[in-house]
Amino acid sequence: MASNNLMALWHSTGVANVEPGQAIMIVIGCLLLYLAIRKNFEPLLLVPIGFGTILANIPVAGIAHEGGFLYHFFTVGVNSGVFPLLIFMGVGALTDFGPLIARPSTLFLGAAAQFGIFITLIGALAMNAIPGVEFSLKDAAAIGIIGGADGPTAIYLSSKLAPDLMGAIAVAAYSYMALVPLIQPPIMRALTTEAERKIEMTQLRPVSRLEKILFPLAVLLLCALFLPDAAPLIGMLTFGNLLKESGVVERLSKTAQNELINIVTILLGLAVGSKLSAEKFLTAETLGILLLGVVAFGIGTAAGVLMGKLMCKLTGGAINPLIGAAGVSAVPMAARVANKVGLESNHHNFLLMHAMGPNVAGVIGSAAAAGVLLAVLGG
Repeated sequence: MASNNLMALWHSTGVANVEPGQAIMIVIGCLLLYLAIRKNFEPLLLVPIGFGTILANIPVAGIAHEGGFLYHFFTVGVNSGVFPLLIFMGVGALTDFGPLIARPSTLFLGAAAQFGIFITLIGALAMNAIPGVEFSLKDAAAIGIIGGADGPTAIYLSSKLAPDLMGAIAVAAYSYMALVPLIQPPIMRALTTEAERKIEMTQLRPVSRLEKILFPLAVLLLCALFLPDAAPLIGMLTFGNLLKESGVVERLSKTAQNELINIVTILLGLAVGSKLSAEKFLTAETLGILLLGVVAFGIGTAAGVLMGKLMCKLTGGAINPLIGAAGVSAVPMAARVANKVGLESNHHNFLLMHAMGPNVAGVIGSAAAAGVLLAVLGG
């Protein structure tokens, strides 16, 4: 009897039930924690995603399976699309749209940087020629959005079009966002000349409080008229920004900027980590997503810079092409990188505020691109 009890106890332990894939994914979860804590790569999300990955792969516990608490986090917050939308509201409350209002032409830079989304969609479909890879058109669209470097949009779109791929897409999106300072500078330097990088841009005009209040309302109206499928993302972004700029709901604005977005970020990260179980992550398709993600990001960066070069010529050298790289949605990291590369060539070249224009445009552009894909594919 005692031996039977001991055997039953042994068979209930994680050691007796762990599978090789689970052990690998636990190591990957630890690697994500290392990158976040030691290397400071997007720690706000990689810490909860990495820890969620470890929890999801603990044998027997069933934390990420139906009935487990991570399962409920995912079902309630991610499957419904609520968490990404709340994060968009927080991003809106944290973001100053002033640079974009002061120089509306930077919208073209944000739009150009979304080019990588659609090229990667085609690339994902082309990967179906590889044995073991089978992406549908909806899967390819969800993968392509990684090129926008917008984590919440990537999660929102994948929850609608390819929920089974969400874990891999989210990790790719946030990992490459964290690697912006490593990925973007070589592309920026390769596509610009030393003279172009030295260009100093004129100071932005002052933007009135009225303009800042009317802008989010105008963006929402245009979205409602022309791209209603993007209304959830654009609506929450503009609502958060209106809270900030109206100046009459400071408590709500501060809550959106701090407590609310922090709570949702924790829950979202854990929920995404719950999808990184061994049976779903260790596949040829996931490896393909990681490869396509970096290609998408690189193409988006290059397209933004090339549009910046075109605008530089059209304006007689008034636009520094480097700010085109900030057209991706990694706010404000991409703008900081553009500023850093500019300072390397000219110590008096402060591009941060100029780069925030295309950076904000990129957030709007990625949400619009997601709306287009949802409209076309019937998400």
